[in-house]
Amino acid sequence: GLEWRMVGPFRGGRSTAVTGVPGQPFLFYQGTTGGGVWKTDDAGQTWTNISDGYFGGSIGAVAVADSDPNVIYVGQGSACIRGNTSTGRGVYKSMDAGKTWTFIGLPEAGQVGRIRVHPSNSDLVYVAALGHPFGKNPERGIFRSSDGGATWQHVLALNDSTGAADIAMNPHNPRVLYAGMWRGERKPWAVISGAPEGGVYKSTDGGDTWKKLENGLPTGLIGKVNVTVSGANGDRVWAIIQNEPDGGVYRSDDAGKSWTHVNSENKLRQRAFYYTHIVADPKDENTVYGLNTNLYRSVDGGKTFDNVEVPHGDVHDLWIDPKNPKIMIVANDGGAQVTLNGGETWSGYMNQPTAEFYDVIVDNAYPYRLYAGQQDNTTISVPSWHSGSTLHAKSGWENVGGCETGPVGLDPANPDVIYSGCYSGIIDRWDRAQQQRRWVSVYPEEQSGDAAYNLKYRFQWVAPIVVSPHGDNAIYHGSNYVHRSTDGGMTWETISPDLTTNTRAHQDYAGGPIDPDITGVEVFNTVFSIALSAADPNELWAGTDDGRVHITRDGGASWTEITPDDMPRYGTVDEIELSSHAPGRAFLAVQRYREDDFAPYVFRTDNYGDSWRLLTNGRNGIPADYAVRTVREDPERRGLIYAGTEFGMFVSFDDGRRWQPLQLNLPITPITGMRVAHGDVIVSTQGRSFWILEGAAPLRQLSDEVAGSESYLYAPGPAIRANTSGMWGSGEPTPGGRPGPGLIYYYLANEADAEVRLDIVDGSGATVRSFTSDSAAAAKLGTQKLETKAGMHRVAWDVTYAGPDTLGGVEVSGFTGGVKAPPGDYQVRLSIGDASQTQSITVLPDPRIRGVTQADYDEQLRLGLAVRDTISSIYDKLRKLGAVRDQLNGIKDRASEAGLSETIVSSAESLIASVTAVEEELRQVKNKSGQDMLRFPPKLDTQYLTLYSYITGVDNYGFGGPEGRPAQGAYDRFDDLNAVWSEVRAQAEDVLGTEVPAFNAELAQANVPAVIVPQ
Repeated sequence: GLEWRMVGPFRGGRSTAVTGVPGQPFLFYQGTTGGGVWKTDDAGQTWTNISDGYFGGSIGAVAVADSDPNVIYVGQGSACIRGNTSTGRGVYKSMDAGKTWTFIGLPEAGQVGRIRVHPSNSDLVYVAALGHPFGKNPERGIFRSSDGGATWQHVLALNDSTGAADIAMNPHNPRVLYAGMWRGERKPWAVISGAPEGGVYKSTDGGDTWKKLENGLPTGLIGKVNVTVSGANGDRVWAIIQNEPDGGVYRSDDAGKSWTHVNSENKLRQRAFYYTHIVADPKDENTVYGLNTNLYRSVDGGKTFDNVEVPHGDVHDLWIDPKNPKIMIVANDGGAQVTLNGGETWSGYMNQPTAEFYDVIVDNAYPYRLYAGQQDNTTISVPSWHSGSTLHAKSGWENVGGCETGPVGLDPANPDVIYSGCYSGIIDRWDRAQQQRRWVSVYPEEQSGDAAYNLKYRFQWVAPIVVSPHGDNAIYHGSNYVHRSTDGGMTWETISPDLTTNTRAHQDYAGGPIDPDITGVEVFNTVFSIALSAADPNELWAGTDDGRVHITRDGGASWTEITPDDMPRYGTVDEIELSSHAPGRAFLAVQRYREDDFAPYVFRTDNYGDSWRLLTNGRNGIPADYAVRTVREDPERRGLIYAGTEFGMFVSFDDGRRWQPLQLNLPITPITGMRVAHGDVIVSTQGRSFWILEGAAPLRQLSDEVAGSESYLYAPGPAIRANTSGMWGSGEPTPGGRPGPGLIYYYLANEADAEVRLDIVDGSGATVRSFTSDSAAAAKLGTQKLETKAGMHRVAWDVTYAGPDTLGGVEVSGFTGGVKAPPGDYQVRLSIGDASQTQSITVLPDPRIRGVTQADYDEQLRLGLAVRDTISSIYDKLRKLGAVRDQLNGIKDRASEAGLSETIVSSAESLIASVTAVEEELRQVKNKSGQDMLRFPPKLDTQYLTLYSYITGVDNYGFGGPEGRPAQGAYDRFDDLNAVWSEVRAQAEDVLGTEVPAFNAELAQANVPAVIVPQ
């Protein structure tokens, strides 16, 4: 019954693997770095995930077999190992174009840089494995399988630190292979790139033996290497190599025997670990592409490169259709985009819900909004749901200052002033009302390119920002110190000593041994998390990325180290969660995956850190290799704890003693941040945008008593009178609407053998809405059919009374939904056979609505029900008249064979005319399709339906209906329509109550069965 809902944005995140299918110009695949594998069959206009349910997370390579495009191989783990990279866990294969998948091994291969499949044998496949991104391991290099992945041979292995970034196959002779070997590794404080073993290796026997190529290639320390073979000339090979001083593009015209250094431009060499990609054109031996911050093309054999405009920067992969080189797909930090005209135009990336977020924060608006920084994009804020008045999801997006890293800090009760971060310790103060931002950094010192030991303050890439909710105007920011401002960031005071280990060896120039690379990601010995007590403005907790925890209870005047005894060495305190249930109670989420330790670490203290308990041991629910990145305790139920890991969500109901998955329909993706607010669980992901688990009420109520019961009706949370169904059609992918707004859950221990019924009853005892497991009855009620199978189930009540009873099979013009239930208390009754149980549910007004009293809501209901019942009466009369007409036509059709007199036939025709005359007053009988009402005048039913919509409904475009007492015009129109209805009703009753009985008397004399008027 519980279900996660993706709330956007559809703004593509990083992709480093793309491919297509030769000769199928609209079919492409992309592997994202946190969101799994996606497919498009319309040249990038829309994308569909094809790995969900099997695997997900970071993808490093996707390859389709040329000989059988139903065969697809996917290698996990991107080989562009930026600071927030996620590890891979092996290789998957599909035999049906991505419908189903099978794991085929290499679980320790780490990051897969490339997969190549033999052009005529889909079972012969090669994998370039870089290995673990954060540590040494032997399973790196080139792997080969000749049986489709059933078994693997490690055909090129150099050592436990040098793996393969790339493998290229000569399309003219697939036995000839080239491998780009690279020693690439990350630590929290460093990126390491380069070793003497690195370089270009060649095999001429399908991988049985390999030789390192030299003769013109650079020597010494070799960093990242990529290689490509011309599709037009198998002897022409390019390699792009990280090296100093001789890095750049190399070309061989003799299949690797000798090489020429053809290009050394920095635009192709910068940030080598993240880029260093080269792709040959399949038909022109002089055309080759270089991939870096932009896409570059050379038409002179690699000597010079010109820019090719693409929709997003930071380019990581390119596939070119060998049958038509104008058809290409590019992978970059905005996802994947397709061109059909050689790069003149591309598909967009605002159609891919693969955003990578570093965290999430929410405000107290209605609907509440989610805030975060998106990797290689802007900060963004999106609403938790869109109403029918929203024309497009993008109209609800906001850039709230800062940059890709964030984080975002705000007072949830006052979200109009927002503090957003960026690298180098930058903070923007964003004034939403004025649409103005101002830099208010503690100390505006440029960190990029400099060693951390040279900096006055060490700010991490995602340096924490916390805004006080206490009304004291305090903002906190973390470097290696904790800083505080009380004047909007105009001045700052440092309120702590250096809280880190301050280890000089961790503060050197990041990068090397070839090239430094310093963006702030590797700035170490920093305060990584800050938590401010909601009860005491003087209580502040701080955790570092090198394994220390401190607390102050006097506003920063003094600090006490409270690091857990079991804290792993240099563990990153990713999050500190302060409990709302007791002072001194807190949780830590600690991760060491950036040191190749994927063990889960969640700690709890109940005494301000005097002692800690480790809540995870790898055997109590969270697997031993699922690093935890975020932890929250439910604010309403003590001991209900949520944990977000590198591979999904978990929950504990017993204070962390046991854990179980809370994955449900959530894709497998790193969970980077979490909030429990507004009765929901809200998460940010690294590759699948934002998700919300609506309605935490069942989790809060789950107990041994509930689990041991035959059936259980959970106490619903409050339902707010608002249109949450989502936006009107925009022509682009958009998040779905929030279900409800009244969410009701019930549990069945076993499949029910009797009708399951759920009734909502108002204060007077009248039934508001009914739901049933009986299919026919549910269809008649116009409500969802209840489930009877074992498990927990959800019912979404739209907070309305039942709508009018309409007439089936006829074209109806106007709103026919339910009448809005006024704010107040209602009862929910669950009945299974003769047994029943009841819970209360409260309907609340839309908090955005002002000046509407309870009496106004009650009057709206009264008039709405009155109009509804009149509409039902009209259709009841039409139903009866229609039944009489059908019988009369039957009598006419059978007149001759029944031997009926011409007098009876004439009387039947006269009565049909009377029935038709009344029907034509009640409804427009000429309406046969949706817009016939534009051709023919409206009749009484349409007039009432228009009034009904005016009082309680929504319009044809999905805009929300009115709130409160209707305007006087509604009463005037109701009186006028009632006068007309009174006359027509009298005509109908005369036909049914007088003319039909008179005709039946004639039939009786002829010994013919009477016409029956339905009840």
